[in-house]
Amino acid sequence: MSEMAAEQITADGRRIGPVVMEMKNITLRFGGVVAIQDISFDIREGEIRAIIGPNGAGKSSMLNVISGFYVPSEGEVWYKGARRPAMKPYMVARQGIARTFQNIALFEGMSVLDNVMTGRLTRMNSSMWSQALWKGRAEAEEVANREIAEKVIDFLEIQHIRKTPVARLPYGLKKRVELARALAAEPTILLLDEPMAGMNVEEKEDMSRFILDVNDEFGTTIALIEHDMGVVMDLSDRVVVMDYGKKIGDGTPDEVRNNQAVIDAYLGVAHD
Repeated sequence: MSEMAAEQITADGRRIGPVVMEMKNITLRFGGVVAIQDISFDIREGEIRAIIGPNGAGKSSMLNVISGFYVPSEGEVWYKGARRPAMKPYMVARQGIARTFQNIALFEGMSVLDNVMTGRLTRMNSSMWSQALWKGRAEAEEVANREIAEKVIDFLEIQHIRKTPVARLPYGLKKRVELARALAAEPTILLLDEPMAGMNVEEKEDMSRFILDVNDEFGTTIALIEHDMGVVMDLSDRVVVMDYGKKIGDGTPDEVRNNQAVIDAYLGVAHD
């Protein structure tokens, strides 16, 4: 993998490691529609990497390429130093990549705990027969997975709703439960698709705090799509900017904020 730079330490003492994922000249077509056009960028171990741009810029499509939902028409995805072949999403998940969705995708009739437990499915290896009997290996596996789910629930401060059906929860807590389900998979890279969408100021502050805590305490690499520029500029180590399927900016928040192409296409700040 190119540009495997040495470890960096941020101003607040966080460790940013070498490149863990690289998107090389990614193009994605749907028939005659080009959703992504020849985009390259990398994600470094331990960083918070934001992907921003106007509606329809191709951000969610890029996240779908990273998570294996879409296979690029052209270009390569490199992960941990090796080119990644075309994979089903569950295979990508087993590699250590988990995600949340722009539109909440939870099991509404199930409890919070049961929803979080579904994040452990890629770690469950016992047969259906042994699970039905719930003896031996299946029982031990269930206990171990539940312990991890409970730790995530404690970490995200949702113990008080652990037995509550998701359908009864307010929107902000549903978003937190979805984050918990993704964290239960113990991902190396966590993909967040508009984690603050539809939230009020207090809910955004809570979610921002949890994202920073996940990155700091677990060392989880995070790539997120977000429209709230205040959140992006406060949380991110680096930002890649997309517009009409093309990359128009890439750098630190300050570099992106002062990039004239980004200002013209997205930020809308008046010229000096």
